[in-house]
Amino acid sequence: MKQILFAGVIGLFLTLVGTPLLIKLLARKGYGQYIRDDGPREHASKRGTPTMGGIAFIFATVAAYFLAKVITSYLEPDPNVDARPTFSGLLVLGLMVGMGLVGFLDDYIKIVKRRSLGLRAKAKMAGQLIVGIAFAVLALQFADNRGNTPASTKLSFITDFGWTIGPVLFVIWALFMILAMSNGVNLTDGLDGLATGASVLVFGAYTFIGVWQFQESCANAQTLTNPGACYEVRDPLDLAVVASALMGACLGFLWWNTSPAKIFMGDTGSLALGGVLAGLAICSRTELLMAILGGLFVLITMSVVIQVGSFRLTGKRVFRMAPLQHHFELKGWSEVLVVVRFWIIQGICVIVGLGLFYAGWAADK
Repeated sequence: MKQILFAGVIGLFLTLVGTPLLIKLLARKGYGQYIRDDGPREHASKRGTPTMGGIAFIFATVAAYFLAKVITSYLEPDPNVDARPTFSGLLVLGLMVGMGLVGFLDDYIKIVKRRSLGLRAKAKMAGQLIVGIAFAVLALQFADNRGNTPASTKLSFITDFGWTIGPVLFVIWALFMILAMSNGVNLTDGLDGLATGASVLVFGAYTFIGVWQFQESCANAQTLTNPGACYEVRDPLDLAVVASALMGACLGFLWWNTSPAKIFMGDTGSLALGGVLAGLAICSRTELLMAILGGLFVLITMSVVIQVGSFRLTGKRVFRMAPLQHHFELKGWSEVLVVVRFWIIQGICVIVGLGLFYAGWAADK
């Protein structure tokens, strides 16, 4: 459990200290944010704010994860817990870094090369597909001594259920989750601190889920009061370490990203966060629960789908502007008001999701 605490604290410290250094570097280079002309007028003042801030929390998360391993291994070793990196943890981190790299290339071309659309759509999609397929294929390897691989070929809600869908369909399903969550976070990242704060709440939920799954793991069935309610997850404690590092790193980044933002995460950050959220859901066997835990991302994505669908079918728009947060801005809500109320919605989604997670465990007792 010490790993979780160390990972969160180190991630928080690194982004609190490192982000202002990144802000100075990006400002010196002139790597500022492009602002749409058809958006709320208040956003015009944000033009030129340093972007690609996702670099800060990606680096901080990876560093916090490995530093937590080193500290707990050598300074205060726990004989009951294996402090070595696990395949599940490394795969989720690799997915985050890979998606972040695709986003970085997109940001770099938009800002440095002055090409407003960034990576061409086919190139961006190809990058996401390569990273997603690599994750999905590798996640079905590396079985432990109980035969559990980081991912399962069964669908899951709070645990696996139903029939095995096979490796090919699993790869397609994993790609769908990765792309959906990446786009969801990307669409949400339109107001100062909105996507970052919402992500902090979800990572907090996954820290709790990982700890609970570790305590109720089927690997410890002989010591459980109800072995029938145990979890077959390969590395739940290490997933909690990753989630804690992410929570701390995003919380430290939020200090600089909240209104008025000194830096934006850019596609570098939003694609990385969406990818790692999908990775945590897949490896913790909570794939469909993610739609509830990350309810704000789903809601905002659906607002775009509804807007586009309605306009194409009827020629009319449902919202004044999509994504949804801009609709409320155009209705007269201040940016801070929209962000705080959307954080409240995300908090409710996390509470409901964790309630369903616990209820599922209690029902099996």
